[in-house]
Amino acid sequence: MTSAPARKEVRRVLIITLVLNLTVAIGKIIVGSISGVLAISADGVHSLIDSASNVVGLVAVHIADKPPDEEHPYGHRRFETIAALFIGALLLLTAWEIVTGAVERLREGSTPDISPWTLGVLVVTLLVNLFVSRYERREGRRLQSELLLADAANTGADVFVTLSVLGTTLLIALFGWAWIDPLAALVIVGLIARAGWQVIRRTGSVLVDTAPFKAGELAALVREVPGVIEVNRVRSRGTPDAAHVDIDVRVARESTAERSAAIADSIRKRVREHYGGVDDVVVRFVPVAPGETDYALAARARADALGLSTHEVRVIDTPDGKTLEMHVEVPPNQTLGDAHEQVSRLEHEIRTSIPGIGAVVTHIEPEQTESVVEPAAQETESERVRARAEALLRRVYPDDDWHDMLVTPYEDGFAVSMHLTLPADTSLEAAHDRAEAAELLLRTEIDEVKRATIHTEPPEAPSDAPGDPNAA
Repeated sequence: MTSAPARKEVRRVLIITLVLNLTVAIGKIIVGSISGVLAISADGVHSLIDSASNVVGLVAVHIADKPPDEEHPYGHRRFETIAALFIGALLLLTAWEIVTGAVERLREGSTPDISPWTLGVLVVTLLVNLFVSRYERREGRRLQSELLLADAANTGADVFVTLSVLGTTLLIALFGWAWIDPLAALVIVGLIARAGWQVIRRTGSVLVDTAPFKAGELAALVREVPGVIEVNRVRSRGTPDAAHVDIDVRVARESTAERSAAIADSIRKRVREHYGGVDDVVVRFVPVAPGETDYALAARARADALGLSTHEVRVIDTPDGKTLEMHVEVPPNQTLGDAHEQVSRLEHEIRTSIPGIGAVVTHIEPEQTESVVEPAAQETESERVRARAEALLRRVYPDDDWHDMLVTPYEDGFAVSMHLTLPADTSLEAAHDRAEAAELLLRTEIDEVKRATIHTEPPEAPSDAPGDPNAA
């Protein structure tokens, strides 16, 4: 139960159940007092306790519906759990009272008075209990209400209790076995005590913060999010319909704040979609240890700032340090001298800004300008992916200039590449941040996109065609 409308429905279910329980309780207590059948009176008291628990539930749902505040930053849902715990305690108290009455009846040895009214009340009680039990269980599952499910388990025990009482009454009426009445009451005590213990155990596990989700399953789900290198720790507490989840993940040391925020949003979305009733997901980032630099990502960031694309990045360990080899794509229709000047600037940026790099070896090549011919079966699907990608980027980044999109088959989906024009004075970190965030957005929001490449460029740069979709 995670919304105000759902809580209103829970209140409606509790009110209907309260009216039915009160009607049955009053009828059983009156008939039990007139006939002297202890089992009927005991069951009537039990139904009265059910009514009291419904009242407690209504109060708890009202409090639980309040929004979080300074004193209760995680909300007021625990009041509903406490109410369910109170129901369990009332059941155990009821069991004790019935035991006391049964022992007293055994000492006295009196015979109860059985009448058609007695049997009629029991049959009506059985029918009402069956309806209430199924009704609360169905609504509890639909609304994901811990309180309704607890009360449904309690009412389910009432069905067996009423069957026991009905059988006892028939045996007394047919054979005069008065001694079976207190014994049946003791059986009823066992059923009530069992229901009470189940409620206490279930609510107690919530109060001591037993994890509602399996840590291994949750960690495996988070690992599927692009950009997550490793899941360090996952924790969950609360109920499955209102859980709080804490996740610690490792990301690349070069990840910027915007890229990290995009990864966090993707994690929250995936967890909420998989589990449904999750109130809060807290994501903490742990950077990789120094020395674990993602050289491809770092080189890509420097190239993006200069309006270049890189791929096939390879790191070679040499006696003089690490040598970085990579392919650099430059805009076509220019001289070798102009292209070399651009790439030389990139090499200088990499050597001076990435620790451990002793030399940079580059292979200069023009950007791909030829269109890739797609199979006819994939053409329509690629157009749909293109339309969705364009709409998504323009919705999330409405002020940015996205153009020259290319969608090509890649593995079991598609690769998307396009150009993004940013102001010439945009910092290297900001340009890389925007490109990485957009790529992550495309891969997480569109399942068919298996690879995304964003080529950033200043306004005056030529944009003849997008970069190689297989670029790193």
